[in-house]
This record gives sequence, structure tokens and C-alpha cells, in this order.
Amino acid sequence: MTTTRGTKKAATGALVGLALGDALGFPTEFNDVPQILGKFGPWRGMELPVKHGVAYITDDTQMTLAFARGIRTAMERGPLAPLRLLRPLREEYVDWYHSPENNRAPGRTCMVACHLLDSDRLWQDASQIGSKGCGANMRVVPIGLVPGLTDEERSGAAQLQAALTHGHPTGLAASDLTARAVRLLAEGTDPTGLVGQLRSYAYENRSRYDEHWLGDLWTRSQDPGPVHFIRRGWDECLAVLERLDAVQRTADPEIDPCEYTGDGWIAEEALATALLSFLLFPDEPLTALRRAACTRGDSDSIAALAGAFAGAHLGADAWPAEWVRAVEHRDELLAFGAAWDA
Repeated sequence: MTTTRGTKKAATGALVGLALGDALGFPTEFNDVPQILGKFGPWRGMELPVKHGVAYITDDTQMTLAFARGIRTAMERGPLAPLRLLRPLREEYVDWYHSPENNRAPGRTCMVACHLLDSDRLWQDASQIGSKGCGANMRVVPIGLVPGLTDEERSGAAQLQAALTHGHPTGLAASDLTARAVRLLAEGTDPTGLVGQLRSYAYENRSRYDEHWLGDLWTRSQDPGPVHFIRRGWDECLAVLERLDAVQRTADPEIDPCEYTGDGWIAEEALATALLSFLLFPDEPLTALRRAACTRGDSDSIAALAGAFAGAHLGADAWPAEWVRAVEHRDELLAFGAAWDA
């Protein structure tokens, strides 16, 4: 790809794509494919659901924006660092928990953890150490888009934002990998080599527990040490990436992607199935979005991540103007995109 990250507006494309996928998958979640086809017709023709001029999003986009606001506040105060990010991000997550708009079928783990975060307890004691639900990585996209960060800062922030609610090591690793995928695509990585690069990244980080960002989180688990703890997460992600690598060039696009890489309720499957949906149609963003939304699994999260990948790859022009005009929180999404594309 010769288009630079700035000229294609990768941040705008990714954030808008995430929200559009979320909105498209909102009414299809909790339905199997025959039910979706019965309600909405052939999947390749699915239209953005608009009510009163608005395409409504779910908690996936709400929490993505909460993370984005936390990053912005932290970086207004200085270089990105654990405590500098933790304070505003914890406030944003708690504000989301109490918001009257938090009525979009939010995940149980996020609700339990945010309730516990609304106290003076250590964040590690609020984290749900046994949960690796996709809430760990559905909201991580912004950290893959912010310019000027080191790989270590991106990785640490991705894992920390996941760990505030989902403390399972697979949630941490999947979040790190999701942010990495967004970053690579924004920088122009060829989609055909993306899975290989993610597998290499996972192998390189397999034995690295980032105490600087995570503190003693691992001690809440039953693992004998921090490396054993984090390695479990990377190994589960590597297993699903190997499945994805084996099918990405041969998968039948007419078959539900969940059949190949899982239903997406857990973090590593949400990453893999969203990636598969995108990789089936790397240059057809609406088709990728529709394929991701017409799945038996966690359709809104799968489609949100697929939209982020497609938008990071193709940029802001990937999305029809009429869809962008309709999506809820459009102005805030575009403002973050413009700031990070600059």
C-alpha cells in the first residue's frame, strides 16, 4: 500500500468503522444465521438499521469512546504512563457504568467490575480475574491509533484497559493483539501478511509479564508466577491464530465465520472471527461488515472489530457518507479521528 496513514485517515476510518459494525450487529446479536436472514434478507444486502435518523450503537462503542477520552485526558497531562492513564480511565469506566445510556445489553463482567471500581479499592481487586470475555478487546482500538507512542506504551495501555475489568491473561493478550492489528493496518501492512505478523508478535511477547502496567494482578490467579500467568493467555491466542491462519485463504465466505474461529463471546475468538470477516473481503469494507454482522455469535462485537480493521486498512473513505451521517456519536468519533490523523 502506498497511501500514508495520514492521507487515508486511518484513525477516522477505524473509529467510524467500529461504530458502524457495532450498529449493524446490534439487532443481529443473540440470533442465529437463519433467524438473521429471515429478519433482514440476504446478508450481502444488509442495510444499516436507522431509527429516527440514528443508527444506534451498543456498549462496545460507548466503552471505546470512554477509553479514547481516558487516553486524551492522560496525554494532556504528560507522556502516557500507568498511573496517568489509570486515573481518568477508571473515572470514564465508572461514569459509563452509571450512565442512563448504559442500557444496550452491557456485558456482565464489565458491569460487575465497574461497580467494584466505583470505590477506593485497588483496581486489581476489582478486576474479574477469571473472565476473558470479549469486553476486554472490543474497546481497545483507540490505543492502536494514537500517534507517537512506543510499542511498549501501546502494549501496556492495551493490557491495562482490559485488566480493569477482565483480568484473565487471554483477555490481556487478545487486547494487545487487537491493538497491534489496528496499528499494523493503519501503517499500511498488507492484510495477507497480517496473521503471520500477529503470530510472531505473540511468540515474542509470550513470556513477558509487564509489571510496570499490571502491578501484581497475576497474584489474584492460581498461577505459580507471573510468566506462567501471562503465557496462558498468549498460548490461547496463538492457538486461535493458528486456526485462523489455516483457513483464512480457503474459508467459504458464504459460511458463518464463527464456524471456523469461534462465536466471539470470548476475547481470542472475537479477535480471530473479526479478523477472518475482514480478511475474507479486505478491499470490500461493507461486505466484510455485513459478513461479520450475519453471524451466530457476538455479532456486534465481531462486526465492530471487523469494521475497525477495515477502516484502519482503507481509511475514512471506506464508509458511505449516508451511513456516517446516521451513526450515533458521529461527531465525537470524527473528532477523535481528526485529532489522531493529524
